[in-house]
Amino acid sequence: MSNNNDQPPRGSEGGKARAAKLSKVQLSESGAKAATSRWAKAKGIPKAEYSGSFNLNGVEVDCAVVEINGEAVRLLSERSVTKAIGGKRGGSHWLRIKENKGGANLPVYISATNLTPFIDEDLKADLMAPIQYVSANGAAIGNGISADVFPRILWVYQDANSANALLPSQAHLGEKANILLRALTNTTMTALVDEATGYQAIRAKDALASILNQYIMDDYRRWTKCFPLKFYKEIFRLKGWEWTEKSIAGARPGVVGKYTDDIVYDRLAPGVLDELQKKNPTANSGRRRLRHYWWLSEEVGHPKLITHLEGAWVLMRQSKDWDDFKVRLDDTYPIHELTELGIEMHVKRKKIGSKRSNPPISSEISA
Repeated sequence: MSNNNDQPPRGSEGGKARAAKLSKVQLSESGAKAATSRWAKAKGIPKAEYSGSFNLNGVEVDCAVVEINGEAVRLLSERSVTKAIGGKRGGSHWLRIKENKGGANLPVYISATNLTPFIDEDLKADLMAPIQYVSANGAAIGNGISADVFPRILWVYQDANSANALLPSQAHLGEKANILLRALTNTTMTALVDEATGYQAIRAKDALASILNQYIMDDYRRWTKCFPLKFYKEIFRLKGWEWTEKSIAGARPGVVGKYTDDIVYDRLAPGVLDELQKKNPTANSGRRRLRHYWWLSEEVGHPKLITHLEGAWVLMRQSKDWDDFKVRLDDTYPIHELTELGIEMHVKRKKIGSKRSNPPISSEISA
């Protein structure tokens, strides 16, 4: 049995041990960070839990994602925006600050008076109230602007340039704004910030969780029967199978359960089928203990299921055979998936099986 000297220090003793290994400079920096964090927390200033930078036309733009009132807010460093546009703090800028001492001022890159006619009130309000945030390492407090404001700043220069309102000394700024706007043509500020900070994985996870919270309950409820016989009867017709008394009673091919998953549950919303299969797995017998639709929410999931079932049945009635139905189904109800950025997209993917003339008959697989 080890004596106490062999045990790692804990609590305050551990802190003292770590402090003893730090240099005076490191101790000073650590103390400053702690003081900054405490002050920011007391003032309600958010910390950048996700931060990074992206390259925009050769300029590195620092960015961060902070949480404000429970929502993720994407920010660009005000210093980086100034650098990206190419603005400098001239004498006129400092004069305006001196005249409005203690008041709100527009950032340097857009403070010139000849730009004023091209700045709407909403943009002015956003720019005069920068969002303070603590850097990811806790070392400093910076000013940030909402990422979606950046293109609006560029359009101020674009509009001023089109109106021949830029001064000769600002011509390079108008050209820079035009280049940056073109660079943003095929992307969004949200996508740039999320990729640079690594928040895209969190965003996709949160987006999926939001969808599943709407559609699926934590516990099941025994809804009355949702799947009408006419739904299964049309599957049999399209597949060329004989519709018998046994079929009506529920003795249908096991593959019908897979068809139902694809025709219905996989097309309600992203992730719904996967979540239902987790909550309602198959037993050793190959059957599910519960019905999938018992887990659907009363507010969203269940109403969406009823509407979808009716729509799918109409498509079946309009189709001459199984292959015709698969095409109609993919066109009308494409499968929904989420990209890594949490953005919903449609995917045409034919998963349902091809026609078989002699299906094996087995006990019903619960839908």
